[in-house]
Amino acid sequence: MLNRIDDEITFRKLEILLAFMESGNLARAAERLGISAVSVHRALHSLETGTRCSLFRLEGRNLQPTDAAHALADVAREVLQTMSHGIRATREIAGYAADRIRIGSLYSLTSGTVPALIMALRLRKPDIQAELVLGSNSELLRKLRDGVVDATVMGFPEGAGDVESQLLFEDDIFFAAPAQSPYAQQQEIDLSRCADERFVSLGEGYVTQDRFVDAFRVAGFEPHVAMTTNDIFSLMNLVGGGIGCTLLPGRIRGVLPRNVCLVPLQPRFQMRQKISVCFLRTRERDPNLLSLLAACRSHSAELEAAPPRG
Repeated sequence: MLNRIDDEITFRKLEILLAFMESGNLARAAERLGISAVSVHRALHSLETGTRCSLFRLEGRNLQPTDAAHALADVAREVLQTMSHGIRATREIAGYAADRIRIGSLYSLTSGTVPALIMALRLRKPDIQAELVLGSNSELLRKLRDGVVDATVMGFPEGAGDVESQLLFEDDIFFAAPAQSPYAQQQEIDLSRCADERFVSLGEGYVTQDRFVDAFRVAGFEPHVAMTTNDIFSLMNLVGGGIGCTLLPGRIRGVLPRNVCLVPLQPRFQMRQKISVCFLRTRERDPNLLSLLAACRSHSAELEAAPPRG
């Protein structure tokens, strides 16, 4: 069992000891550390109390270190360096300020938003390695809380008090139908007149599925869902194959199959998604996350400056 170290001996006081030994006097040590000379003197005297031996002798008005002080300084230098390495290793294991970042994302954001964020992040931190983890909104929130991912790009999690978020953009929900269907010729869709239509949808936990449910709640009926999937790209293909219609966010327009069209909903059925970058409040000072937030703001500014999509 290790002998108990006296409470008077702290990392801060060892740092003050090293500053004094390297600078040569109280005034220069105080200036280097940004404290008063009196504070330096008190810390050195406290180390003598903690070690129960004399570390300095007074020559005139100056303190001169003894051989014991030099021995303690050698150990202090090693201890502080070891602890610094240990803290760095601990933070890296926990994902803090490591050379990698684990980003969770909805499938629908991998075709444009997430690659743009990663590229913007690498402009700020060229050596960082990004790992992408895909899932539903509920899965990503759970993985964020469990420490599986460092940040997530997903629909804003309502009521998550332990999560901070940065809004990227808001996305409108559209009616998706086969390009050859009668719906494709309409200017807007009255969802209340679609009670006899077959639909396909995402499984529970996806923000797009939440808006799907909300829209049909406004329409006043429960849709006939012929098939569900956990992949928005498969969902688009199901629509193109004639299995059923669905509701899709406008952000997937760039990867939409040619045989699928998006039609606006009538105003009373319109739904929006808030797409945000989210992270735990306990990690709001993590350097990697701060760089990611800066990349998010840059991306949002580019989206606002871009001409509206037709």
